[in-house]
Amino acid sequence: MERVCFVLKVKPDRIEEYRRRHQCVWQEMLDALRESGWHNYSLFLRPDGLLVGYLETPDFERARQAMATREINRRWQAEMREFFEGLDGRNPDEGFERLEEIFHLD
Repeated sequence: MERVCFVLKVKPDRIEEYRRRHQCVWQEMLDALRESGWHNYSLFLRPDGLLVGYLETPDFERARQAMATREINRRWQAEMREFFEGLDGRNPDEGFERLEEIFHLD
């Protein structure tokens, strides 16, 4: 299982709204993530807007591609794009800065 950690930066003036949006993620989006191989997916948000994401998947590139083909993902990404800094026109799921895993206990 591949472990993936990434960061993005939420705009400071959008943090509270970003939190609210994730209290009610669309069921169709949740289903699509699971079906596409995104397991144990979590988001963590620092008060200054640093967003850290973590997931486990058999193949991250295949999981990303599977999500990229879904209309629900296109709609979600279009709505979420406005919340982030530094995407340069990309969707949030294309603008991840993936972190290198350097240690794992197990």
